[in-house]
Amino acid sequence: MKIKKNDTVLVITGKDKGKKGKVLVAMPKEGKVIVEGVNIQMKHAKAKQGIPAEIRKQEGPIDVSNVMYYDNKAKAPTRVGYKIENGVKKRYSKKSGQIID
Repeated sequence: MKIKKNDTVLVITGKDKGKKGKVLVAMPKEGKVIVEGVNIQMKHAKAKQGIPAEIRKQEGPIDVSNVMYYDNKAKAPTRVGYKIENGVKKRYSKKSGQIID
């Protein structure tokens, strides 16, 4: 999976199309990511001793195929590729050619 935690991504399909956000959690085995401010879901929490019942809003997982890496230098979404430099595999932006990490 080419998207990692703390990457900035742009949602390209679905109800939140066009939103940008930071990846909070990457789940490579499931092929999903949780993006800040995207796919907001309501969670109902029962009342417990001393704590009243509440409805919480939290981000739900979104499929990694529905997001695209957002290159802050090029100010545009871009595909991610891999280069091997000095025996180390590194990600790079295909639009600007810059090394991501």
